[in-house]
Amino acid sequence: MTVKFSKEHEWINAADAAAAVVGITVHAQDALGDVVFVDLPEVGATFNQGDVAGVVESVKAAADVYMPVAGEIVEVNEALRADPALANTDPLGAGWFFKVKLADAGQLAELMDETAYTAFAANA
Repeated sequence: MTVKFSKEHEWINAADAAAAVVGITVHAQDALGDVVFVDLPEVGATFNQGDVAGVVESVKAAADVYMPVAGEIVEVNEALRADPALANTDPLGAGWFFKVKLADAGQLAELMDETAYTAFAANA
């Protein structure tokens, strides 16, 4: 499995070496509640690992979306911008946030696999 997870509750799927897909985890979505707005980064913007790349707002709270790895934004999910509820109904699929061209694929090794993330989230 090529999906990795950050301590900030983002997931990244690097199955496509040209553009890894990033979104928020089910745990993050559950904590936020009904998502009503997303602020996505601009295509072409570059970020370092850990930088704030966007914001997700729900009826309960607003939360930053962090870059799990350094890279350049190559695509944003316009369907999510139009229908933020996709982050609730399918956070690991149609509710993805953006795609990133990795600056350093080695950073993926610093992230958690699903087993480690599940244990981490249970204690979060």
